[in-house]
Parts: sequence; structure tokens; C-alpha cells
Amino acid sequence: MKYQIGRPGRIVVVRLEDRDDVLGSLVSLAKKEDIRAGVVYLVGGMREGSIVVGPEKDEFPPTPVWRQLGESHEVVGFGTIFWQGDEPKVHFHGAFGKKDMVKVGCLRENSETFLVLEAVIMEIEGVTAERVLDPISKMVLLRLD
Repeated sequence: MKYQIGRPGRIVVVRLEDRDDVLGSLVSLAKKEDIRAGVVYLVGGMREGSIVVGPEKDEFPPTPVWRQLGESHEVVGFGTIFWQGDEPKVHFHGAFGKKDMVKVGCLRENSETFLVLEAVIMEIEGVTAERVLDPISKMVLLRLD
């Protein structure tokens, strides 16, 4: 186990509007405000999104299993923001529900707000964690030095 201790910084409240790119908007905001480390909470609606719901098998490198939202869903979840090189990267896991169906997974691509989605970003100061490509898993993972 590796860890660093930080302290709370700024708190940013965000309203994403209908058809806003969820992940793209969070990345743009983190870049604009130079949020180098943080956590993000999301609650509201999404109409589109590609999520990973686990690996095909428990092996390295993992082969992701993809699912599409493809229509409006309620969403609640938690993520982190750390940079990879010159770009912030958002790692977000959430529960996505529609009627009696719930999907849980890692939001990766093609994310789009339905009506309104609220985000709260809490900056973490004093942490130097970053994302780097792991040669074994072929995934971009958190590195703490």
C-alpha cells in the first residue's frame, strides 16, 4: 500500500445541462481551474454513456466488458481527478438506473447529460499523485511516489 496525505482545497459546484458532455466537461473544468487532484460526486440524469462493467476474465491485461446506456438513466456516483501528463483524467464509477434495471460500472466514453446533472468537485491539495500507463495491466493507473 502507498499513500499520501492531503488537505481540502476549493469546492466547485457544477450544473451540467442537457446534452453536455459529462466527462469532457469535467476534464475541461479541471484543466481551466488547474485542479491537479480531487474527488467528484455526480447526481442527476444521463442520456448516453459507455461503461465498463468488469473484465471478461480475471487475467492481465484485462479485456473490458462494455455496456451502453443509450437512453435516459438516473445516475449517482463517485470519481477521482488526477493528471496524466498534461491532461486531467477522470476515473468515475456510478450506478445507472432506468425503471427496474440498474447498471453499475466505470464511465469511459460518449457521456451525455439528460436534463441536468449536478457535480461537486472537492480539490485535494498537497498530493502529487498522477496517472501513468501500467505495462502489465495496459491500464492507466494511479501512481503515488
